[in-house]
Amino acid sequence: MPVYFFDTSALVKRYVHEIGSIWVEAVTNPATGNAIYILSMTEVEVTSAIIRRQRGGTLSATDAATALAQFRQDLAIEYNAIEVTPALLATAVALVETHGLRAYDAVQLAAATTLQAYRATLALTNLLFVSADHDLNTAAVAAGLSAEDPHMHS
Repeated sequence: MPVYFFDTSALVKRYVHEIGSIWVEAVTNPATGNAIYILSMTEVEVTSAIIRRQRGGTLSATDAATALAQFRQDLAIEYNAIEVTPALLATAVALVETHGLRAYDAVQLAAATTLQAYRATLALTNLLFVSADHDLNTAAVAAGLSAEDPHMHS
């Protein structure tokens, strides 16, 4: 079973139609059997992204409410959330120092690299890191992950 780690920039495409949304919807469809991991803070970030689009006028109140309801339903049953811990934050700090990442991007990448390291100890398949952020994907590859940008699947 393929395993994916989605950062917020990619996951939000499941709920707001953008370039790459069709690919994200296909990968995250429960019928595929793919395992989808996210950082627990992604709940805050996706909610913020949807509300900001609504307030900015690019998403109607009805569409925003629908997107948030669907996201919350999926969050409860479809995603495997990785909690933020002191060790994860220490890894994120190191990633900031190494790659110059933004704070939450570093925490996202720290979660993915931590998950990948755990999977490696169990001799499980590698995960695929998914982000719509070029710099974050570059850092992910430098950290030893395979990365995918949904923008490449428009």
